[in-house]
Amino acid sequence: MALSEFEQARIERLMRDYLERHRPPPHLRDQVDLGYRLKDQTLDLFEIRADWQDPKRRLETPVARARYVKSRGRWRVYWRRSNGRWETYEPMPEVDNLEAFLALVKDDPYGCFFG
Repeated sequence: MALSEFEQARIERLMRDYLERHRPPPHLRDQVDLGYRLKDQTLDLFEIRADWQDPKRRLETPVARARYVKSRGRWRVYWRRSNGRWETYEPMPEVDNLEAFLALVKDDPYGCFFG
């Protein structure tokens, strides 16, 4: 079951605020930027960079994922390994809300999200 329209709007607003605080300065955004995608119950946070072979082409590199588990009212937290597989973030596999997820990604004491 997907998130309600109200929940989606709240997440969109939260993510716009997060990106405005954490994106690189405007003059660097053609080289590196942050983005997100919300699909069904999954929120993906990714880095956007120009392809080194074709600077007009943009590449998205996944950074973190949160999946809402409606039955528990919690978000599962995932990080992406170098082999491309998503794994549960073991120091804190679940959080109560997206604000906690974004704080976890920002602090990241194990260097799993942004390295």
